[in-house]
Amino acid sequence: MASGTETGGVTGTQDKDYNLIWYVESCLNNALRLETYIQDAERDKDTEVAELFRKAQADSRKGAELGKALLRARLNGG
Repeated sequence: MASGTETGGVTGTQDKDYNLIWYVESCLNNALRLETYIQDAERDKDTEVAELFRKAQADSRKGAELGKALLRARLNGG
């Protein structure tokens, strides 16, 4: 949050939970965007770049899964 003062009063979601939600959404969006980049590299037969983007996509998916697990645990009171 840019202002540094929102702690859930406006959104109804505490900053730490909002931040986790944002992180998961960003990871998933990145995985989707990287799919386009992978296809572009493959179309140009640039396997080195395609492989780099595949690894980055896997990392984004992993980040999303870790974030979802943490968020799920925290929202369930764990």
